[in-house]
Amino acid sequence: MNKVRLTIRGVSEIVGTEEIGLIVLVDETLSRQLTIPCDKQMLSQFRLRIGKVPVVGRMLPEVLWHVISTQTDMHFEIIINDLIDGQYRALLYNTETLEPVSMRASDAALLSYISHIPLFVERGLMEKQSVDFYEKAKGLSIPVNTISDEMLQSALDKAIKDENYEMASHLRDEINRRKTRK
Repeated sequence: MNKVRLTIRGVSEIVGTEEIGLIVLVDETLSRQLTIPCDKQMLSQFRLRIGKVPVVGRMLPEVLWHVISTQTDMHFEIIINDLIDGQYRALLYNTETLEPVSMRASDAALLSYISHIPLFVERGLMEKQSVDFYEKAKGLSIPVNTISDEMLQSALDKAIKDENYEMASHLRDEINRRKTRK
């Protein structure tokens, strides 16, 4: 499998909404970034860990990872391998048995952050979905096809309210494209 190693560069809110966050992943050369939308709760989970809040060592993900890593000799890797209806999909692989477990990409990123399990993306998906990474950028670019149906509708409503009809048109087109595929 041809894959690209990713690291978590940070998390951010989307300006104008309180319900959507972004997880920024970059390749090893710091030249391309992949941005994964997440909900407010996931954004909060990342912020607790990035801020090194003392309670996180006793939270369930950390406790479970501690048990797994100290009481087994299993090794894992995570691969973001698909994008379906605006949501990235990931697989957690046991590297010895190659047994996969499907999970949301945002959960996979959090697990990687907590456990230091290597995080990858399939090269073709990275080439299609990533954008140039700029260290000092003031904003983020994300492809519209990575936004969930609910997020799209919310963005469309906001674009109409703000009278941004060009953006509303693009968002409406993406919503209609998804409806015809279902």
